[in-house]
Amino acid sequence: MTFNSIRKQMRSVYQTIKLSFSDTQHDFTTMDIRKAIVLLAIPMVLELSMESVFALVDIFFVNRWLGNHAVTAVGLTESVITIVYSLAIGISMAATAMVARRVGEKNISGAREAAMQSILLALAIALVLSIAGTWYAPDILRLMAADETTINIGTGYTRIMMGSSGVIMLLFLINGIFRGAGNAAIAMKSLWIANLANIILDPLFIRWLGLDGAAIATCIGRALGVAYQLYHLQKGTGQIKLVMSHITWNVPVMKTLAGIAAPGTLQFIIASGSWIVLARLVAETGQADASAGYQTAIRVLIFFILPAWGLSNAAATLVGQHLGAQQPQLAEKAVQITTRYNIWFMAFVTAIFVSGAPWIIRFFTQNSAAIHHATTALRIISLGYIFYGIGMVMTNTLNGAGDTRTPTIINFFGFWLFQVPFAWWLAKGIALGPTGVFIAIPIAETLIALAAWMVFRRGKWKLVKV
Repeated sequence: MTFNSIRKQMRSVYQTIKLSFSDTQHDFTTMDIRKAIVLLAIPMVLELSMESVFALVDIFFVNRWLGNHAVTAVGLTESVITIVYSLAIGISMAATAMVARRVGEKNISGAREAAMQSILLALAIALVLSIAGTWYAPDILRLMAADETTINIGTGYTRIMMGSSGVIMLLFLINGIFRGAGNAAIAMKSLWIANLANIILDPLFIRWLGLDGAAIATCIGRALGVAYQLYHLQKGTGQIKLVMSHITWNVPVMKTLAGIAAPGTLQFIIASGSWIVLARLVAETGQADASAGYQTAIRVLIFFILPAWGLSNAAATLVGQHLGAQQPQLAEKAVQITTRYNIWFMAFVTAIFVSGAPWIIRFFTQNSAAIHHATTALRIISLGYIFYGIGMVMTNTLNGAGDTRTPTIINFFGFWLFQVPFAWWLAKGIALGPTGVFIAIPIAETLIALAAWMVFRRGKWKLVKV
């Protein structure tokens, strides 16, 4: 290979990366698959990396300044608020599938209608969650086995975070709309804005208002991200523009959305519900130090899982658009290439965690007992990372095709009929304590990934109508 050809290839790579950051609309159904994956994956990976930064920033400053009880309150609240995330992701998943399918069909009016109906549905659900979460905040912490000191310290934080359910849901949902339309750069930039505000405000507000300040900073950051999203929806950047005529209930479209979103939401509620049980099990068997260590490790793990999930989202968008364009073979090819990329990435992360866990954890906490538990959790749970990567792509492929029911069934069997009882038996039955919970996680995730892969191989997802 000559110097000129190498330089030409490097210039082509640079131009592709540069293009992925722009708001330019692309037709991914006529583009080279690898280029399409790169254009979608770069902003999607950065977007979800930014989403995980919210929890890392909070846990970093809270660990440094407010102690283990505050860390536990943050972790337990985040465990419960994953239910809000699950609802948001479920509706977002339906919106992405419908918008991507309509875009692939070149039915832009239908894509816009699906986007508006998903926003109306999310707002209605968020209203109920906000009221319930604000009213029952101390009971939520008590249900999670928090001690009275943690409840006293953390009630305000939980109340504010649950009260902001609408902002959380819109941030997830509208980004899903943009992803379905193939404009992942706007989704990425909204998270940049939200995180920059949170990083600036978090230390200031924590110093001023304590733990409640961390919640307020996060809410303000997310609200700014939503404002950016709404600006582009109103402006009509790309193919999605919302107009006043869309702000009405469209029963047929709403029914289709709900039909996809209901099992999709249940899919993530099943998964997040099991994580809530595991968090409680760690708190029961290991007390505050183990809980603080586990919550710290989980946030580090999520930080690296979400980029892989972002890469998987690229596959979901391409699957939806290619199926809409009657190109199932290209949809399958996109999944295979994305899976390969995810395996490489997750293998690299596993090596980092296994070898460098203590140094990574010490960046977030100096408590020796918490460091011990967090290091153990990080090393054990990361052993299943390669299978997490495979499972994410397979699951998002099915979801992107509109088949949210099958992953829901897989999750129910994998998490509730295997992971939860297996973790309980290891932690309490044979007295391994928190370590037993850590061991159960990668084993269950591996089985779930293998089940999803077998369903993908059967190919029935190519026939789903949306």
